[in-house]
Amino acid sequence: MNQTTINDAYKKKARERACMLITKWMYKVAIPFNAITYPSFQPMIEAIGQYGVSIKGPTLHEGTMFMQSIDASSMIKTREKMFELLNKWVEQVGEENGTMFMQSIDASSMIKTGEKMFELLDKWVEQVDEENVIQVITENHSSYVMADIGKLPNIKKTLERAISLNGYIYNRSKLLNMMKRFTRQRELLRSAKTRFATAFITLSRLHEQKNNLRKMFTSSDWSDGKWAKE
Repeated sequence: MNQTTINDAYKKKARERACMLITKWMYKVAIPFNAITYPSFQPMIEAIGQYGVSIKGPTLHEGTMFMQSIDASSMIKTREKMFELLNKWVEQVGEENGTMFMQSIDASSMIKTGEKMFELLDKWVEQVDEENVIQVITENHSSYVMADIGKLPNIKKTLERAISLNGYIYNRSKLLNMMKRFTRQRELLRSAKTRFATAFITLSRLHEQKNNLRKMFTSSDWSDGKWAKE
């Protein structure tokens, strides 16, 4: 066996041991194994190898200092990227620091779907970075809503209970008057353009008035009334 073969066998064994220790450490500190695929992983390994076997890992203090440096560098790069985008914007609306116009798209021939809206917005989110996106505002359109969300078991059951409670109260005029006393004349029902929207607005109203409704159902007015005995 020549020297080259011996060295290759030693390097293979040494690499296996290094990979095992890296994997074991990642497992112990709960680092996802797909972190190995990050572009920054290999440069870290190479830097350790270039130093040699006597290298000592960063202390807690050093780690904190380096992290602060990385955060500052990341912020600078983000700002540089934003300024680069600013230079590409073709129109400015409002005051100097106000609304900016980035791009217009002729969407007249497009079918309004959540998937298409995501496709149009996703590329801009990638350009400005997700952490810089504060709010996404779109036209209110039924096709952007999750299909048949009201048929999901838990949501369907909740909606049915809300409809049953409202029906019980609003079909009894005296009970309705009692409810309004406890809710300070606030209604539980509010109509909207669609039945879907009406149901969820009603749920929101019930949630807002849950404490007042609990007071009503535990009050003497309720317990002394005929409805408690039904």
